[in-house]
Amino acid sequence: MRLPRGGVAVLSCTAGVALANNYAIQPALGDVARDTGSSAAAIGLVTTAALGGCIAGFAFLLPLADRAAPRRLVAGQLALLTAGLLLASCAPGLGLLLLAYVMVGAGASVSAMASTIAGRGVPGERRGAAVAGVAAGMSAGILLSRLVGGALADAFGWRGMLLAFAGLVVVCGAIAWARLPGERPEGGGGGGYLGTLAALPGLLRRHRALRLAVLSGSLWYLAFSLVWVALTVRLAQPPYGLDAAHIGLYSLAGALGFAALPVAGRLGDRYSPRAVIAGSMVVAAAGAGLLCTGLDRPAVTAAGLALVDAGCFTAQAANQTRVMSIDPARSGSLSGVYLLLYFLAGALGAGAAAPLVAVGGWGAASGVVCGALVVAGVLVVLPRWAGEPVAETDRSMPKAGVSTSSPCGD
Repeated sequence: MRLPRGGVAVLSCTAGVALANNYAIQPALGDVARDTGSSAAAIGLVTTAALGGCIAGFAFLLPLADRAAPRRLVAGQLALLTAGLLLASCAPGLGLLLLAYVMVGAGASVSAMASTIAGRGVPGERRGAAVAGVAAGMSAGILLSRLVGGALADAFGWRGMLLAFAGLVVVCGAIAWARLPGERPEGGGGGGYLGTLAALPGLLRRHRALRLAVLSGSLWYLAFSLVWVALTVRLAQPPYGLDAAHIGLYSLAGALGFAALPVAGRLGDRYSPRAVIAGSMVVAAAGAGLLCTGLDRPAVTAAGLALVDAGCFTAQAANQTRVMSIDPARSGSLSGVYLLLYFLAGALGAGAAAPLVAVGGWGAASGVVCGALVVAGVLVVLPRWAGEPVAETDRSMPKAGVSTSSPCGD
């Protein structure tokens, strides 16, 4: 199976548009709460529902990337995403909205599938660039989602915003159906789909490097999800009282994370993913320290968010490469295990954000974020401090100029 010319660009755009739907509603959560009669604490569950849907997608849909035609997989998941957005746009209350966002999250998990397809659909010497291209699309989707979502919600209401995103997803689905390969990938392995699912828990038991990557990655994604939902909830409350459009402007701070991805890729080739992750956590923790000073100075808040995003984005890119290198022949399954637990931590962070703000204010939320990032950084470097052997991922990492057979990334 080979991607046609422009196939990586199609996958990159698809991944970005799909993943954006997990975050676009966040600046309008205050409006959604008022319209559906929900409390500020309860409305944070919308983001949790989307991440929960992603978790289900990683567990049950991502393994299909080894077996089914990319055209059918990508178009099918985008159809599911469209259905979820349409259902959410007409939801009268919180219950139906949460169900709709489970569907949205499951459809948005196509972003991880796009990475797998991109890695397998190009020659080995171009694999790194293809995976990095999809990662850039995903990062751009996260970066722009809150800004665009906030502006559209301010102009057309949050229901109109969801309809606009649904139309964009339909366009992506049509392009994917026209441009992606219709044949099944080679070397999908034996044992059947159910056998593949049954083997996933064993990977976590077998590979210590996978367990460490899951634990550290889960901590920084918990922090990432918590800080953005907490920020949205707090800025919508007195004395700030910002509307969705103004809250969405804070997402521009994440541009530093998007710009840092190419640099992180080059550093990962030159040094090691572990070194990149450790440095990224230092940057992210410094940003969280700035956020702990409060929200009264927008410039300081924006700088803190920029550093947190840059650290988390670059750490995730390096960690995904690390996971793929454990066993390149089973990189799809390894990625499924990693992303399932990674997004589960994100769902917990998103769900805890509003209650933390309600109980302890912004100080409690930003303090938890800072602590999680510090612990994640310690976990990455602790094995060396303790004199343990270098993890298998560091030994198996390709050097600059040498291609890897890892078929997917983040």
